[in-house]
Amino acid sequence: MLFNKVLMAYNGSEEGKRALLACSNIVSFTKAETHLLAVAGMPSSMFLTEGFLPEELLEEEKNRAREVLDEGVAQLQGSGLSVTGHLAVGEPVEEICRLASEIGADLIVIGHEQKGIARWWRGSVGKSLLDYAPCSVFVSVTRA
Repeated sequence: MLFNKVLMAYNGSEEGKRALLACSNIVSFTKAETHLLAVAGMPSSMFLTEGFLPEELLEEEKNRAREVLDEGVAQLQGSGLSVTGHLAVGEPVEEICRLASEIGADLIVIGHEQKGIARWWRGSVGKSLLDYAPCSVFVSVTRA
């Protein structure tokens, strides 16, 4: 299968950095159009009891995600790749699937630290993504 559009979901973790390397190898081989996504997540712990997210916390999270995105784009460009960066706010799985559908991605690349098989099958982001992704998913696994 030839991949024409690859979406790399990147969070700045060590697993994500290893996945960036895997993504750059895939893209170098296939010459696919490359997109990098960082998601400013909104964990429930950030919400106040009134049910809204304070603007300053949201801005902090967006700034952190923007820094992660810029780092990932720079790393891929440093490998000689042309990449389009995307910043989203929301739940990571939803945003990854939304952008993958929007751009017509053939492959989603993510990093994952394997901390035992139970984590993988009990609702981790990776499994949720496998359940809802509109295309193939490549998981770069790091063993704990």
